[in-house]
Amino acid sequence: MRAANEAIRAANALTARWASHVSGGTVFSAAGVWPLLAFLATGAKGAAREELGDALGLPADRAGAAGRELLAALAEIDGLESALGLWTARTVELREEWASGVPAGVHGVLTGDAGADRRALDAWAARRTGGVIERMPAALRPDTSLVLASGLVLRTDWEVPFKGDLMPWGDHDRAGLTRTHPGLDDVALARTPGGPVTVATVRGTNGLDVLLLLGDAQLTAAQVIGAGVDIVGGALTAVPGSRLPHGQAGPGLRLERLRTPHPEPPALTLSTAEFTLAADHDLLDHAASFGLASAADGAPGHFPGISAAPLALASGRQSATATFSAEGFRAAAVTLMEAVWLGWEDRPEPQHETTRAYAVFDRPFGFLAVHRETGLVLAAGWVTDPKPFPEDEDAYVLDTSGG
Repeated sequence: MRAANEAIRAANALTARWASHVSGGTVFSAAGVWPLLAFLATGAKGAAREELGDALGLPADRAGAAGRELLAALAEIDGLESALGLWTARTVELREEWASGVPAGVHGVLTGDAGADRRALDAWAARRTGGVIERMPAALRPDTSLVLASGLVLRTDWEVPFKGDLMPWGDHDRAGLTRTHPGLDDVALARTPGGPVTVATVRGTNGLDVLLLLGDAQLTAAQVIGAGVDIVGGALTAVPGSRLPHGQAGPGLRLERLRTPHPEPPALTLSTAEFTLAADHDLLDHAASFGLASAADGAPGHFPGISAAPLALASGRQSATATFSAEGFRAAAVTLMEAVWLGWEDRPEPQHETTRAYAVFDRPFGFLAVHRETGLVLAAGWVTDPKPFPEDEDAYVLDTSGG
């Protein structure tokens, strides 16, 4: 459990660090990347091992245990389905110590047929995300010799659903969501060095919550998302709504006294925008943040603990989606690390052949998605272009009662 708690804190720190690179609307999952970095670190040496340890936030010799504990913790979260996948070319013989640390039943084979391997990996991504992500974000080149991947999909329905409404958004109307329910403490205000941040907690029925984060206009996405991570981890205190003064209490937050014809408890009306986000990330664009600078420098010898084969990291990518609707929240992410065999001409010829058939049936403002019990941030993002207000006015039933 110590390793799991350590990994949760470290994965959340990676979420905050990743947010420093956010520009425009996006969604990402550090929880999908962190275990892969942990497994790479256990088989790395030299500068690559040191950098991976720094990015992980714990020594590389503890990374394997922490990575396994985090995967176990993910498996216990209601509403979350997660998976690890490993594929190697037949010519790559894994070190027994490293392979024994990878969960059983996840090891597949790269055939060397790029088309067949692509279909197999795409099928895995679609299966592990319920069809939300249909393609593995892999380059798959002729010398691809190892692919390490993670997939996760999370779903929760709101304890208190929203009603559709119109949300003014700059010069345009957007598909808005609003709800009113008793109590004031699902909204809170945190004061950061850069300015105040309002945080509204939208609770799911299965222990998954989404925190909506609104900062002062001068705050960056990194500052706002980072504040949310600090609130989740307890490093930053947020004052609950029941303890805030009347009047303008924070960004987008106001408390007023109202006269009512009947006794009513204090209540919170939350208005936000419906959104769907999709993003593809090249982790090597910010390799230092993920501890991958040396690992991806094209030189051999970084991963002798994985295999005697001269492997070099060729790519690290993630595809992620998130949808916040009246009924609930859905998110998915597929992440991979792809290694190639250096010195292609020295690679031994495969000794065996086989046939495989694959059938794929195609189908279609800061926020944190958080596991309530552990505080693990499963997905994060920045909303800049929410869903347009539907042209068909009948598509939404507008609440004009004022409550």
